[in-house]
This record gives sequence, structure tokens and C-alpha cells, in this order.
Amino acid sequence: MIYAGLGTFGSRNIRISWTFVKTALVLNYFGQGAWILSGTGSVSGGNPFFSMMPSWFLVPGIIIASAVSVIASQSIITGSFNLMGEAVSLNLWPKIKILHPTKSGIIIYIPFVNWFLWIACSLTVVIFRESLDMTMAYGLAINIMEIMTTLLLSYYLLQKGISHRLVLILLMVYLLAEGSFLTANLNKFSSGGWYTILITTVFFFIMYGWYFGRKLKNRYITFADLDKYLDLFRDLSRDESVPLYATNLVYIIKANRDDQVESKVIYSIFHKQPRRAKTYWFLHVDRVDEPNRFDYRVKQIIPGLLIRIDFRIGFKVDPRINLYFREVIEDMMEAGEISPESGYDSLRKHGLQGEFIFVLIDRIMLRDIKLSASENFTLILHMLVKQLGQSEEMALHLDSTSILVEKVPIIIDQPAGQRIRRTQQD
Repeated sequence: MIYAGLGTFGSRNIRISWTFVKTALVLNYFGQGAWILSGTGSVSGGNPFFSMMPSWFLVPGIIIASAVSVIASQSIITGSFNLMGEAVSLNLWPKIKILHPTKSGIIIYIPFVNWFLWIACSLTVVIFRESLDMTMAYGLAINIMEIMTTLLLSYYLLQKGISHRLVLILLMVYLLAEGSFLTANLNKFSSGGWYTILITTVFFFIMYGWYFGRKLKNRYITFADLDKYLDLFRDLSRDESVPLYATNLVYIIKANRDDQVESKVIYSIFHKQPRRAKTYWFLHVDRVDEPNRFDYRVKQIIPGLLIRIDFRIGFKVDPRINLYFREVIEDMMEAGEISPESGYDSLRKHGLQGEFIFVLIDRIMLRDIKLSASENFTLILHMLVKQLGQSEEMALHLDSTSILVEKVPIIIDQPAGQRIRRTQQD
């Protein structure tokens, strides 16, 4: 787990620390082996590490070993936070709450991981009861980790342009040694190895479903140029034949360009059931690397009718978008840029302010779209895995009483195949 803290402590500190750690480990293991082979003492079924200690040093040795175990466990916890944080940032894991307890932002805390480690460790103790029985699961876990490290190192060397032959020789040598260990450890499957395989399989399917499910859905993401729809926005807002849906409609968008918006937003406003509003708001949240950055930018695409707000928020700032949006509205009202009055005549007559409705859009695959069995399995898995992460409503701290969750279809151009034929009336 030392290398899991690479982003926290830096590569130079890790290399220097590992030099001392490896030297200490080699001396420790060689010392135990030499003590056993010399026959100067008897292990008597105990741990040679403690058995070789002189009697006067046994109690201090146990205290030191216990302290080291606590430090090592803390290293595992911190390393788990770092690994999960990287997985989330690489979109290999569903979005979960990540806290930054320091101003530097390097050290992170993830409540989900902390609870998971506690529950998993408790279950492990309950299932195996004794540390000797845990060694079966632990040995197989270490073996799998070694094989994965070898494969990742080989891939990295290939990406760096190292000779294919040299990488192949390195890969075969290490896999031969690690494969022999794996073969020897397979007989431990029923004795505890199943626990390692079970946890590994669960993690694999979560990551597979999230990453490839998003990739499959994002394959069909399209963006629309707002310039083509400006007249349509103006006409719809004046069209009294369409009932007023809300005074203010608010969409959370991901388009980085001011002149674009996701096609699903255009579909929601115009194509499904026209949503007439007095003002349309597009909110774009940009999480930046500056820890405490906290500002916003307003662009009136159509003054008073179509407005885009760009929130630029540092990673240490809690994204309470509902609160920040209210503050933006107050600033714009004070500046005279917008009017707070309701879009309904009867309410405006009594001086009531207009309401705000947040529209969150979930893209779904239509049932009449033919996908392969593997793609269907991936989408189902993605839908299940999605429940583990934070919803957009929770992640952005939106007001749940003013949210509309809408489903829009993912449009895929597919050949119709055999077309149904019309017949003459009998």
C-alpha cells in the first residue's frame, strides 16, 4: 500500500522510504530463517518473530509490533481512499462523496470506503474467526495482486516504447514464477480463497458495469448548436396556445461551449411536450483544481429569456448549487437584469414571485432498439451499479421539492429491417 500514497507523498519520498522498508524486511525475514535453521531455539508452534526475542524484550517487542500494525492499518485505509478517489476521477467507479480535510486537497476522506472497510473487516473476522484461517484468502489475494502488477507493468513498458522482446521476456519470467504460486494456491480455494475471488468478482462487475455502461450511453451523446433554436425559444415563450409549464425552467448541462447544449435538453423542451416558460436557465458546474475558487459567470444568450450560468467551484467547496443559484438570482435582481414576478397573471397581480423548476434528464435506451446480448447485459449492470453512487440531485444539493426527473430516449439510427405492409380493406 506504500505506492497507493504516491499522489500524497510524491514519488521521491516513496522511493526513499521503500529503500528502508525493503532493507528492514529482508533483514527481518533472513534473521528469522537463520534463527530457525541454526536450531538455537524452538518455535513450538508460535511465531518465530516473537520466539527469537529475549525474554526481557518480549513485552516492548509486542508493544512496538502493535504500534507498527496500527500504522500499517492506517496506511491501508489512506491508500484505499486514494485508490477509490482515482477510480472515481477516472470514471471507473460511481460518483461518491469525497471530502478534502486539508487545504492542499492532497489528502482525501471517503465515508463510503471507511464504512466498507469496517463492515468487510468485521465480516472477515466473523467468517474466519482465527488469523491462521485468513492466510488462505490473504495468500491468494497477494498472488492475484502480483499477477495484475506484472500485467500492468508490461503494458506500461510497451506504452513507453520498450522493446517488445524485452517486455515479453520480462512478462514470461514473472508469470512463470507467479503462475506457479497461483497453481499452488488454488487448492486453498475451498479453505478461504473463495472469499478473495468473491470480493474481486463483485468489484470487477461494479467497475465493468459503470465504465462500459457509461461508454455505451456516451457513444450516442450529441450536442446542439443553440443558434439554430434561438427563434424557436422566442416563439415558444410567446405562444399562449401552449400552457405555461413554469415561470423558470432550470437545466443542469455539461456542454462546455456557450453556444451548445446537449440534444437531450432540446428534446425535453421542444420535442416531447413543449415546455413553455418565462425564462430558461442553463447551469453549468465546473469543478476546478483551485481549492477555494468560488465564483460564477452569467451570459444572457437571449436577454431575460435564455440565460446560462457557469459556476466555477474549487474541489474543497461544497457544491450546494441550489443555494448558490438563489444567490445568483438575488444579484441579478439587484442589478435589474431579471424580474422576480410570476409568469401567471393571477399570481403576479398579488406580487408573488415566480417559481423555479429543476429538470434532471435521464437518458434511457428504447426497448425497440436492437442491441447485442453483451450490450444489454452491460446496460442492465450499469443501471444496478448506478444505485451505489450519488444521484445528481444529492451531489448538487438540489431542492427535492422542485425537481422534475425526466426520461428521454437515446436515439440510434438503425436499419428498420422488414417494414410492415399495408393491405387493402376486406
